[in-house]
Amino acid sequence: MAREQLEIERKFDVEEAFVLPDLSGVPGVSSAGEPVEHTLEAIYHDTADLRLARAKVTLRRRTGGTDAGWHVKLPAAAGARRELHSPLGRARKTVPTAVLAPALGIVRHAPVTQVAGLRTRRLVTELYGEDGRVLAEVADDHVTGTAFPAEPGEAAVVSSWREVEVELVDGDEQVLSAVGEALVAAGAQPSPSASKLIRVLGNRLPAVDPAAGRPAAAVAPEPHEAADGSGGEGRRSGKGGKKARRRHAAARAAAPSTAADLVRAALADLVAGLQDADLMVRTDTPDGIHQVRVSCRRLRSVLAAFRPVLDRERTDPLRAELQWAGGELSGSRDAEVALGHLRELVAAQPPELVLGPVAARLQQEELRDGLASGDEARTLLGTRRYLDLLDALADLVADPPFTERAAQPAAPVVRAVLARTVTRLTNAVDLADGAVDPEALHGVRKAAKRLRYTADVAVPVLGDPARDLVDGLKDVQEVLGRRQDTFVTRELCTRLGAQSFAAGGNPWTFGRLHGLEQSRGEQAAREFWTQWPRLRPVLRAATR
Repeated sequence: MAREQLEIERKFDVEEAFVLPDLSGVPGVSSAGEPVEHTLEAIYHDTADLRLARAKVTLRRRTGGTDAGWHVKLPAAAGARRELHSPLGRARKTVPTAVLAPALGIVRHAPVTQVAGLRTRRLVTELYGEDGRVLAEVADDHVTGTAFPAEPGEAAVVSSWREVEVELVDGDEQVLSAVGEALVAAGAQPSPSASKLIRVLGNRLPAVDPAAGRPAAAVAPEPHEAADGSGGEGRRSGKGGKKARRRHAAARAAAPSTAADLVRAALADLVAGLQDADLMVRTDTPDGIHQVRVSCRRLRSVLAAFRPVLDRERTDPLRAELQWAGGELSGSRDAEVALGHLRELVAAQPPELVLGPVAARLQQEELRDGLASGDEARTLLGTRRYLDLLDALADLVADPPFTERAAQPAAPVVRAVLARTVTRLTNAVDLADGAVDPEALHGVRKAAKRLRYTADVAVPVLGDPARDLVDGLKDVQEVLGRRQDTFVTRELCTRLGAQSFAAGGNPWTFGRLHGLEQSRGEQAAREFWTQWPRLRPVLRAATR
């Protein structure tokens, strides 16, 4: 069984003659232990084109030290990296299937082989607090790294260096910063390399990474965004918001000159976002299923909106496969949001209006659905059809099927694309105005989503008008998402009420909840029609 730990550390480059200072006087540290020496041997595995390294995922087999085994290090978030540990076992050259499973969406069908080896002589010094707790470990490493030949006949590349790592154990960021300041004062320099592996393979990475730095088009999925069938109540906070803001800043710093530049950057960022979300699901990270669905939906919308610059013969089949993948995950997400909302609604009711074990029935349903949805999602992500889709998306990013219009300046092309998408939304609103069919407003919601995703791509070119449109459409999505949620909650109330009655219980409370949800949906519809006139000027400003 794999176990997990959170790694929070800082790396420093030092000269061979560097002398580790006395760290026992650092603020927050009361004493330092005697150095303990370890000899570590690690073999790193990756694809020939270093997909894992480019995705900031590390896969290694380490012997020696206190944590021998197979390690999978995941991309850093909020200054920390998740690290999955599995026992060594008998496999040496071949990565066990269970070890590789979290990264399957990155490597897909490509063979995984040994790409580098590291031998480290490590001196570990523990730093203690006044109560005897180990606050941090300082590792003084003398490293010899070998980049294995990428092609037959090539020579291995050997390098050596010395570095110091400071890793938190039971301390806090203040201790980490204080120790870092002491090391810098003694002559250390913050390391520019994110990992030892990147340092060893650095000469190969630029050559195989056509999207170095993952240039952004401001289209990253946001953790607060509602999924199909889940509105405001289905929103969750997360780390993706900071990523999205960084990508917006990067996009503003270097606006693309042609439509091809804009779309190429957007596709690269969207596919990278799907890869991130895929990794979330495979490592049981909360909100992962939702983010996969959002990524699929964004990609579908952008491929549809930018048909004037992309060959439909190649992109339409991808849209169909993205719709399939997102649809396979829709039920679990809808039920998760609906059950969570109903539990909150029950908790807010006067006790005399909750007849029978309503909360317990909802909790049992939520637990059962949660376990099933995780299993179903991981099964889907392991299918050949899904992995083939990821391969096709990678090919799309590497070689987009541009039309002749792609070479035109970005601004007029984007305005024309945005105008067509705005027309699609206004037509949907006209159809819904006065319509009895409840699906009419759902059509408006879907059209608003496509427009929002298209406007997101347009931000680097059109600036504030597109950004204002994105903000306005978020409000529309929230209101109409809240309305759509109620169709799922009402169906749940009907089903659970019937189950309660069949079991001899009193279904009255489920009927009350159904009525409250119907009222919530009707109120959301009224809010949309109040919002719509305020959105029209924003639509016009974005398409001038």
